[in-house]
Amino acid sequence: MDINLFLLQLVTGLALGSVFVLLALGLSLIFGMLTVVNFAHGAYFMVGASIGAYLYGLTGQFWLSVVIVPIAVGVMGLLTERFLVRPLYGRGIDYPLLLTFGLSYVLVECVRIVFGIDGLQMGTPASLRGAVNIGVGQFPLYRLFLIVATALIVVALWLVIEKTRFGLIIRAGARDPEIVRILGVDISKVWLIVFAIGTGIAGLSGILAAPIRAVNPEMGIPVLAESFVVTVIGGMGSLVGAVVAGLLVGVVYSLTSLYAPDYAEMSIFALMALVLLVRPQGLFGRAGLMS
Repeated sequence: MDINLFLLQLVTGLALGSVFVLLALGLSLIFGMLTVVNFAHGAYFMVGASIGAYLYGLTGQFWLSVVIVPIAVGVMGLLTERFLVRPLYGRGIDYPLLLTFGLSYVLVECVRIVFGIDGLQMGTPASLRGAVNIGVGQFPLYRLFLIVATALIVVALWLVIEKTRFGLIIRAGARDPEIVRILGVDISKVWLIVFAIGTGIAGLSGILAAPIRAVNPEMGIPVLAESFVVTVIGGMGSLVGAVVAGLLVGVVYSLTSLYAPDYAEMSIFALMALVLLVRPQGLFGRAGLMS
């Protein structure tokens, strides 16, 4: 076995895992705070990729697209929570699940109408093309950018949640929203912002993944399955679990692709089954959270 090839594939897995991390972060943030299983998460990823590819093709400005896309998708999430999800609070976890499941199909059809059924093309930005030597071989610069960008986003989100007053409210609201209400905080506004942040991160992951994935209306379907696998492995509602599990799934998928390509897709589901057998609540999840 060539050790350099193994290490290159390992770093490739980290790049792939970076997309999984961003997807799972948004999903876990929404579930951890609102206890809403957002089945439209893959569709928001797809919308982010589609809007980003369109803007990039229109303006040629990748960084402008990276700024606009999460804001646009976040606003969509804000409207979703305020007018669709909020009336279903208190009716059981299955009501918003079914609503967001149906919403995902609506978003897919809307993208088909607006951007067409064939999808869009988005090449790698000129400033991030080529490869760099990382010590064990040449590695695509854009995939290295994905790893660094994800690390910065994770650190920024951690600082907001752990070091700000709003983050304190989020953590307290996730544990006991009634106490937060008694203390005079409008928890409904917090839920609104958290849902918008979660969907905005999904849109951001879409635009970042667009140069390395085919952008089409159906791209959110496999992504939704992958993001739930990562979330379940890490533990529903756990942001730390989302980061660890996202990278772990990316590495497992990448290494399996190297040695047994036919089993790459199956490997992440096998990993999920193994984790659930040993620890049903996931690596960092809390027992009884779904009840």
